[in-house]
Amino acid sequence: MIKLDISKKLHGSNGDMSLNIKLDIKKNDFVALSGLSGSGKTTLLRVLAGLEESTGTIEIDGETWQNEKTSLAPQKRQIGFVFQDYALFSNMSVKQNLLYVTKDISLANKLLEITELNELENRLPNTLSGGQKQRVSLCRAMMNRPKLLLMDEPLSALDASMRIKLQNEILTLHKEFGTTTIMVSHDPSEIYRLSNRVIVLEQGKVINDGIPKDVLLKTKGSQKFSFEGEVLEIKKVDVIYVAIIAIGQQLVEIVISSDEMQNLKVGQIVKIGTKAFTPTISF
Repeated sequence: MIKLDISKKLHGSNGDMSLNIKLDIKKNDFVALSGLSGSGKTTLLRVLAGLEESTGTIEIDGETWQNEKTSLAPQKRQIGFVFQDYALFSNMSVKQNLLYVTKDISLANKLLEITELNELENRLPNTLSGGQKQRVSLCRAMMNRPKLLLMDEPLSALDASMRIKLQNEILTLHKEFGTTTIMVSHDPSEIYRLSNRVIVLEQGKVINDGIPKDVLLKTKGSQKFSFEGEVLEIKKVDVIYVAIIAIGQQLVEIVISSDEMQNLKVGQIVKIGTKAFTPTISF
């Protein structure tokens, strides 16, 4: 069980703000942290890891990591941290990167086998692909059998097929080692696939907390589908107005009324819902 009650002043996307988080997280949970950039997600991970200071208390399985009198050093917290930029030692081989954490050859071999890196164990990081580097980073994070695994958008730089492969490996390691995992992600499919709980932050505060289905599926009333997108352009075509909206990697045109046109602006994040819509699947 993680008991977290912390505060920290920081500079967010809209200026100075306070990170105020009070949460209880069950052991072995897989928690996804979501929210706009600058909402405090990465800072929360770094506070948990002891890489940034905060006021308040952090308790993990009854052990105090932080209170008003003391703060446990990062190396004494039983955590694994997976960064976006891999953070591997360039002069060490794949296996040496793992054994740098702890000289447990049996565990290193097991992790390399799970992630299919056996044949690459003697390679240097600069000879690996992005997906291979991230797998090494993930294995290294698991080398101290962490109570808490922290991941900051670990798959954001990878292509879709590699992301799915590594998502499966992350889930396998999470279950195999019985860790509690907290992952920052902006990818709804990734959050839905991996997590059993989603916590949404905004301006340093929790604004939504629940199971992925409840948090991610935002349909209201009789709407059949609801998507979130960014307004890229608003234009007049003959006698109608059209908004060009980016939804993920797709662009869609939406016919809007003159009243809606007055309330929209380029760059605005909007929700698009539809009632009469029969989807088809193509292969």
